[in-house]
Amino acid sequence: MSEYVKNLTKAAKAAAYKVAAMDTGLKTKVLRTMADGLLKNKAFILKENKKDIDAAIKNNQAKSFIDRLTLTEKRLKEMSDSLKAIAAFKDPVGRIISSWTRPNGLKISKVRSPIGVVLIVYEARPNVTSDCVGLLLKSSNVGILRGGKDAVNSNLAVAKVLQDAVKKSGVKFPVFFMVEKTDHEIVDELLRRHEAIDLVIPRGGEALIKKVVESSTIPVIKHYKGVCHIFVDKTADIKQAVKICVNAKVQRPGVCNAVEKILVHKDIAKKFLPALKKAFDENNVEIRGDKATCSIIDAKAADGADWYAEYLDLIVTVGVANDVDAAINHINKYSSHHTESILTRNKANADKFVKGVDSACCFVNISTRFSDGGEFGLGAEIGISTDKLHARGPMGVEDLTTYKYVVTGNNLVRE
Repeated sequence: MSEYVKNLTKAAKAAAYKVAAMDTGLKTKVLRTMADGLLKNKAFILKENKKDIDAAIKNNQAKSFIDRLTLTEKRLKEMSDSLKAIAAFKDPVGRIISSWTRPNGLKISKVRSPIGVVLIVYEARPNVTSDCVGLLLKSSNVGILRGGKDAVNSNLAVAKVLQDAVKKSGVKFPVFFMVEKTDHEIVDELLRRHEAIDLVIPRGGEALIKKVVESSTIPVIKHYKGVCHIFVDKTADIKQAVKICVNAKVQRPGVCNAVEKILVHKDIAKKFLPALKKAFDENNVEIRGDKATCSIIDAKAADGADWYAEYLDLIVTVGVANDVDAAINHINKYSSHHTESILTRNKANADKFVKGVDSACCFVNISTRFSDGGEFGLGAEIGISTDKLHARGPMGVEDLTTYKYVVTGNNLVRE
């Protein structure tokens, strides 16, 4: 093991005990100073971000990739606002989840507590740096952040601004650590440091997440790919359904909550699909359809791989379903269990869909783009978990805590 990883993880473990002892007021002060720092130093951050964007363009990276990589004044303002929102949240640490008293006088409380040291491995999303730092600090955890090499200048710039804010707030120890080295061996070493790191959260593409899961000796919460579905039921309002589908696909096609598959009830398909195609043609969206879809509109024939694919691009697979039960079965087979939405005016079908679909987020009459910590009122998210243990869906501050039992008594001994 390299001295770099050994020293880094040792320092993070030591810092975790200090961060766990920080009171709410001090954490709030640091978070607000961080939020202000992002705006005051926006010229520096955007200058460093441009280096990464220029390199991505030179390397012929996809437009969706460059979009995820790009910081703007608007996105920096959103990052700052997220930190302010996190600062305003009620502190989850020390909150009593439940309590009870036993007949012998034992007073038992189940109390939220920090997880400890959390390793975040992520790709070209520099906004993740500030979101993760904010959420981890609010929940009294210490983060070790390792971003992708394509965003190294952006990540280091954001990290420097946040680290300066920590010092400006009067905190004399680090509250997070940025891995400055980009070689893959560093990640492999970190994933074996189970004695120092308590949890790993990978954020990125399917290849990254699979590699982390296969290599880690530390528990991993998976933020898997977003093969998100919309089912347009036969009672849906066609005009509104088209609007929602366009928003879900077009607004930001390169993110995990963009819709990738659209299923249409057979009874509405001949009316809905032409309207959908017209709207998608206007937005340069390529439709890949099943046989029923291709018999109604001009679309490229979908193959078996299309139903599993996360395009992260202006491409969508469209199919016709016989009823809500068929749609549920299809989604449970092909989905990555991220986010699915039904568009319907039938409450019974909405209830059946929500109950039957096995995904982290089940929506009724809204775009899949609302699958987001900020939209859920969590301020930001550490990611969207497709696991079932210990967190599922957008992960906010409470999901970054575990719990301990605090038990008191009056000099009791067990007989």
